[in-house]
Amino acid sequence: MLTGAQIEAGVRRGIITPLQRDALLALPHDGGVIDEADGTPDEQLRLVGGGNDLFVTIGALMFIFGAGFALTPLVGEDSPSLSAILAGGVWALAEIVTRQKRMRLSSTVLAAVFLGLVAALIAHGAQRVIDLESVRDNPLAIAAMRGDIGWISFAAAGTFLAACFVYFQRFRVPVIAALAALAATALAFTQTALFLYDGVTTGDVAIPTLDQLPDVLRQALYIPLACGIVVFGIAVALDLNDRERRTIWSDCAFWLHVVSAPLLVHPLFIMATGQDVAFGAIKPGTDAVIGLAVLIALFTLVALIIDRRSLLVPTLAYFGSLGLANLVDETALSAGINPLALVLIAVGGLIILFGAGWQRIRRVVIRVLVPDAFARRLPPVTA
Repeated sequence: MLTGAQIEAGVRRGIITPLQRDALLALPHDGGVIDEADGTPDEQLRLVGGGNDLFVTIGALMFIFGAGFALTPLVGEDSPSLSAILAGGVWALAEIVTRQKRMRLSSTVLAAVFLGLVAALIAHGAQRVIDLESVRDNPLAIAAMRGDIGWISFAAAGTFLAACFVYFQRFRVPVIAALAALAATALAFTQTALFLYDGVTTGDVAIPTLDQLPDVLRQALYIPLACGIVVFGIAVALDLNDRERRTIWSDCAFWLHVVSAPLLVHPLFIMATGQDVAFGAIKPGTDAVIGLAVLIALFTLVALIIDRRSLLVPTLAYFGSLGLANLVDETALSAGINPLALVLIAVGGLIILFGAGWQRIRRVVIRVLVPDAFARRLPPVTA
């Protein structure tokens, strides 16, 4: 039986490709984890490699934070050198933890920390061009920086995406797909805002009044919604090309679904219920609860069809937290049953129901609603 070190040696010698290595390492997980309740394959979540993986993750974080505190007096708290040195240390740790040991949780955390440090370096570079302190004192000063903001946003996003590509090529960590998607979404939002700003300065777009501001902010949600649709589409495409979910691309799809869910859920909820987003006020009434229930049903159906609880969990978490926050705020003001109490009951019931019989429910949905031609491209359903 080949060891992990022997497989890595095969990659270095060109005997197998990194993609083939990932497929080999995924072989013990073929067919998924068996659900004891109904004996059918469950969705694979290759996030934690065991107790030792968790142990190493905690140690790596302690080491990184300790190194940061130790270096701060030497290089300065706001020095880009601190981020650069820590990024180099994280890369060195990843060479052992990810390249050699293939520890899943540790690799995910190290990738996120490394790219976070890269983002800090990019921010340091941007501050040399844009005086953020002057913007804090006078927000109108940002108008004079329009010319710089445009190219800086492209340069920042391009640098971050390049770092994502290099790190992924070296270590093949799936969470990088989610971080890259968030960077692309931020770039799209920034460029759209600049486009509208240019329209205002040229007179093509009227400056909204205070009464119109909620509608303007609601329309701005089209940007994250469009990005969410694109991210979701890419995730589904990766899933359809790996219906058995044996390769790293399936794990990338998992993280893309995690990112796409909030990008889709929040804009759709605001647009469907007409909530006021100018000052973050989301106070659903009965009509909003009905719209919310429809959205829950829609996302649940999609998640069942594509067999991705990673799409459903953020959705239910969003609606559940929304209901809970509203209940806490309204409890003292109402003696009756708050409509969102029913939402919490529904969300909690769905979580329990799907946790106990996801595959049974999915089997029924596929047989009733999905044409056979399309069902053959989806993750297999056990009869």
